[in-house]
Amino acid sequence: MNKLVTSLVSLAFLAGMGVASAVAQENHAAAPAAEHAETPHFPIHHPKETDWSFAGPFGHYDKGQLQRGLKVYTEVCSACHSMRLVSFRTLEDLGYSEAQVKAFAANYKVQDGPNDEGEMFERTAVPSDHFPSPFPNTQAAAAANNGAAPPDMSLIAKARGVTRGFPQFIFDIFTQYQEGGPDYIHSLLTGYQQPPAGVEVAPGTHYNPYFASAAALAMAPPLSADQVTYDDGAPQTVDQYAKDISAFLMWAAEPHLEERKRTGFMVMIFLVIFTGLIYLTKKSVYASKEH
Repeated sequence: MNKLVTSLVSLAFLAGMGVASAVAQENHAAAPAAEHAETPHFPIHHPKETDWSFAGPFGHYDKGQLQRGLKVYTEVCSACHSMRLVSFRTLEDLGYSEAQVKAFAANYKVQDGPNDEGEMFERTAVPSDHFPSPFPNTQAAAAANNGAAPPDMSLIAKARGVTRGFPQFIFDIFTQYQEGGPDYIHSLLTGYQQPPAGVEVAPGTHYNPYFASAAALAMAPPLSADQVTYDDGAPQTVDQYAKDISAFLMWAAEPHLEERKRTGFMVMIFLVIFTGLIYLTKKSVYASKEH
């Protein structure tokens, strides 16, 4: 009798240990899932799609918009952001003459050298030079911007973008959507707002639900109405400024977009005609053959 009682107690103890172990494992497995569920995904809002002149297989740049975008970059963005991969002479693609580009480049100073004494020196920029950085080095840029160096803008329109996910990326194959970078930049520049109730942001940061890395970023809203004066009568609004600088940065990142699209269209036409000729040739060769 004592052995039976002892056996029952042992079985109950083992069963209890098994249940406790199972519960512990379940809680351990659920912990990462709960933590993942509590972690917000960024950006909070996906970028708004904008109607760009350069979108689609027949898209092209609006030179007037690119010139306005250059003006926004020069008067606003260039105070913090460099474009070290863009040379002044490429501005002729925006409709400027060689003399205008030369005069524009002369507004900048670039470092050159060494001279005969082995020292570096500053000189007036020429069209073959690139846009200079507003800071002498990365450390100086970070020190002037709360520890984070502003990114170079040369390729930012191609480097920035948000994964669109399923099934949108399937549709993008057929719609030829390639404007994720400009859409993101435009949404970011126009997306600054007060944080919703219950959302706290770190001191010195600014809430923006379109920012790809966090709920807030250190860069303050850079644009305001009537900040840049346009000469062509375009609206001087934050939305228009954001569109113009986004288009300009797209051109800076892909200056040969129009040529690429024209070449791609001609290649597709050639392939269609070539396929038709192959089909007709095959039909002619095998017309008299018995199948």
